[in-house]
Amino acid sequence: MSTLKERLHADVVSHMKDGNRIALNATRNVLSEIDTREKAGQRPIQLDDAQITKMLQKEASQYHEVARLYEEAGESERAATEIADAEVIEAYLPEPLTAEEVESIVDEVIASLKDDGVELSLMHMGYVMKPVTEKIGGRFDGKALSEIVRRRLS
Repeated sequence: MSTLKERLHADVVSHMKDGNRIALNATRNVLSEIDTREKAGQRPIQLDDAQITKMLQKEASQYHEVARLYEEAGESERAATEIADAEVIEAYLPEPLTAEEVESIVDEVIASLKDDGVELSLMHMGYVMKPVTEKIGGRFDGKALSEIVRRRLS
């Protein structure tokens, strides 16, 4: 199994051969951002797939935000380009979870914490959020997740 970064590099070559300029530009931009982040600190680092996935989620979100701004400004053609770029990036993201799946994970974590003898209230939201966030792995919106956990704990 290749890493996400290797897959992005392979897809750049594929997009060049296919002549898919939109996908090529979006993929190159992502690889450029990965390289920048890896070389940004005092010592170079190697981003793992989880870190790259988190970065891709942010990038896709930024493309959608820029598209919204273009749409509000009456620049629908530019907005469509930004949305196309976001869709290319989103193809590399894992399948998002449904609210029902997340609620089930939250219930499992709460049950396991209660089995360990932890008395839970809203003040213990962090105890629940940490293991749930690890299980979800960025496949669900953070705000919606915290709202689900808050509802379950109250």
